[in-house]
Amino acid sequence: MRNLIFIFAFLLTSVVFSQELNCTVNVIAQQTGNENDVIFKTLGNQLTEFINNTKWTSKAFSPVERINCNMVINVSQQSNNLFSASLQVSSSRPIFNSSYSSPVYNYNDKTFNFEYLEFQNLVFNEGQFESNLISVLSFHVYMILGMDADTFELNGGDEYFKQAQIIANYSQQLNGQGWKLEDGLQSRFALINSLMSPSYKDIRLAMYNYHRGGLDLMNENVKEGKTKIIAALDDLQNVHRSRPNSYLMRVFFDAKADEILDVLSGGPNVNIADATDILNRIAPMHSQKWRNIKY
Repeated sequence: MRNLIFIFAFLLTSVVFSQELNCTVNVIAQQTGNENDVIFKTLGNQLTEFINNTKWTSKAFSPVERINCNMVINVSQQSNNLFSASLQVSSSRPIFNSSYSSPVYNYNDKTFNFEYLEFQNLVFNEGQFESNLISVLSFHVYMILGMDADTFELNGGDEYFKQAQIIANYSQQLNGQGWKLEDGLQSRFALINSLMSPSYKDIRLAMYNYHRGGLDLMNENVKEGKTKIIAALDDLQNVHRSRPNSYLMRVFFDAKADEILDVLSGGPNVNIADATDILNRIAPMHSQKWRNIKY
């Protein structure tokens, strides 16, 4: 009996305190000419453990609720313990009553410079700068959490985006690129400031309506789900009118373009002509995909 109680307590503890992410970090170092150096494998393993074992929120996530995500660090230069790299981050979320996972966040962070000593201690402090390595990864963790939460509840990602903004603000103290206004319209600074701005509120509305009202409905009513997805795309036109060619819109379609092509192709019939007209207007960079929509 005592053994059963112990097992139950262990299982309960593992559910209540399960971390939020199921993340894999891969380090590619071919450009350095020294890709077989064990330090790159160690770095990938350490960062995977750091992200998956850190408690990022005060909420309880069951194992099946953990967010699947990937980070690929492409190292271009290494000089002793200094690294120059880019970082590709992606995450997905399951669709209700299906085996399909929908891409949610897809971001190419082109300016990722950091310092790393093999087996160094990696610790996140939500209110204090530790290193550019910790700041960049933690920033994207909260972006993943926020974008995912926005797909389940309108503006559900607020608390996570606020923490990402805090990280961006205290990380401006160093010379690392991507944290400041002068770093351009495709920087981390620009990304989080746009997300927190009322000017872009309809992108977050579209994220919610697209996933919760559209994709999650398709298991029981495909036609209505597709109609809701087209309506969500229409929400994006409000942003396009006031902020044409915005970087935040590009981030949305970097994640969603292939999926939109698949969802809108085939039956049942809905008003695809209106959808393709909207898409060509607000996301012309993917016009080839929109021409391939079959219906």
